[in-house]
Amino acid sequence: MIKSTSHNSIMPKSQLQAACRVPKQKGFTLIELVIVVVILGFLAATAIPKFIDLTEQAKQANIEAMAGGFATGVSLARSQWEAEARPKDTNDINMVNYDGTIVYLTSEDRTSSPTISPGYIVGTNSGSGINSKTMAIADCISVWDSLLQQPPLLASSVADINDDGGFRYLANVSGSGSSTLCHYHLKETLSRSSTGAYIAPSPLEEVGNSFSYQPANSSVIIYINEKQA
Repeated sequence: MIKSTSHNSIMPKSQLQAACRVPKQKGFTLIELVIVVVILGFLAATAIPKFIDLTEQAKQANIEAMAGGFATGVSLARSQWEAEARPKDTNDINMVNYDGTIVYLTSEDRTSSPTISPGYIVGTNSGSGINSKTMAIADCISVWDSLLQQPPLLASSVADINDDGGFRYLANVSGSGSSTLCHYHLKETLSRSSTGAYIAPSPLEEVGNSFSYQPANSSVIIYINEKQA
């Protein structure tokens, strides 16, 4: 028997070419490309200022949180001193064992200006204080380290900050006697030189984000300043 072969399955050449034809990839036209660039530029112009603003808000929140925690520590140390019947060391200096660390406190003095209230931390050195003594930056650093849980690394100079990127804050001290102030600046808000090096803040209250602590009366004041170039 002769088997017949059907040619119904054979595709005409024209149809085969049409089936195998790969669709052309269409790219952006010049007008479309211009529109995309304009849109991206608009989004960048809108988003970047908002991002910068959020960054500045975060820096402000940072210093406010640190100041709040610091002030709480000052109050807790004094409360513990009161609860323990106002202990003194052998030299008649107010002190208390605060969270495992011996810290020294102010003694009352109503003759100074401003007057000094008792029981506020001045450092971990028995020779530190504001009653006839001068506080140094080292004392302000010891106050910071004693009061805060896992305190951020605090530098005693901008030279230290420029040499070691691990420092987060800068300590300073101003005044004397009952007018003594410890200053704490957030590093990222300090001014920089043309080479990118951090510059020592001056005046202390007018540069960057910082807070001050006055041992005479436990006052903690926050300063927020726009970052300078």
